[in-house]
Amino acid sequence: MPSQPQPQSPTNPSMTGPGAYPGTAPTPQTVGETEFVSKALEGGDTEVQLGQLAQQKSQSEDVKQYGQKMVQDNSQMDDKWFKPIAKQLGMSEPKGPSKKDKKLIAKLEGLSGTDFDTEYIKAMVKDHQEDLKEFQSEAQMAQDPSVKQVAQQGTTIISHHLQMIEQVAKNHNVPVEGKTKEISSTQ
Repeated sequence: MPSQPQPQSPTNPSMTGPGAYPGTAPTPQTVGETEFVSKALEGGDTEVQLGQLAQQKSQSEDVKQYGQKMVQDNSQMDDKWFKPIAKQLGMSEPKGPSKKDKKLIAKLEGLSGTDFDTEYIKAMVKDHQEDLKEFQSEAQMAQDPSVKQVAQQGTTIISHHLQMIEQVAKNHNVPVEGKTKEISSTQ
């Protein structure tokens, strides 16, 4: 298995930058950055829960391994990157997954075996495609150096996760939109 770059702590953990001082008015930029951090924490929490489900419900070793990787990497990203930045930006952490993600978790909890694998794979491909766009955009737009660095590092990890799940999808003959579409349509 290729070695995965480990999440590193942002180089600027000090409380400087927009929104660092209580009582200062948030700018539209800091609102965007806090929204990004909040969504990243929600998404990370969801991927941890779904990864745990994959380890319990899947009968496929590659899906179980991918689920385990989601638990490890997203827990690390949240603890080392997003929770410290949330604190730095003076924001409270979200209380678990979004409503949309709760529906997905509930749907997957009701499935098992190949039905679970297919839906989990589709959800992970779609999720990582969306996350990759958001992280790439934030890496370009962020003013706060810590947020910018985390978005850049996250882009690398999410891109790797996407490649992994696309390979799993190919192994399971699960058609997905995006890169794997060409692969599965040639069968």
